[in-house]
Amino acid sequence: MIDNWSLIIDNFQMKLSVYSLKEIIFQGEAKSINCKTMVGEITVLNKHQPFIGVITKGTLRVTDSTSKDHFFPVKAGFLQVKPKNEVRCIVE
Repeated sequence: MIDNWSLIIDNFQMKLSVYSLKEIIFQGEAKSINCKTMVGEITVLNKHQPFIGVITKGTLRVTDSTSKDHFFPVKAGFLQVKPKNEVRCIVE
C-alpha cells in the first residue's frame, strides 16, 4: 500500500531564503540552488541532508519552482541546509 502522505510530501519544494545585509534577495520555493563553497561547487536539491558551508566568490544560481533560473553575484556568505527541507543563505 502506498502512503498518501509520502506522495504529498514528495511534491513539496524546498523553502529557500537568500538574504543580504540590506534586503531579502530571494524567498520562496526552489528546485535547486548552486554555488561555490570552500570545499567546491555544491548543488542543493529537494530533501538534501543538513549542511553548513561557507559560500565563496561567484554566482549563486537558484532554480525556482517554475524552473526559472535566477542568478545573483556573491562575494562571500554562508549556506545552511536545515531539516524539514529549508535552506537559508546569507550573502554579501
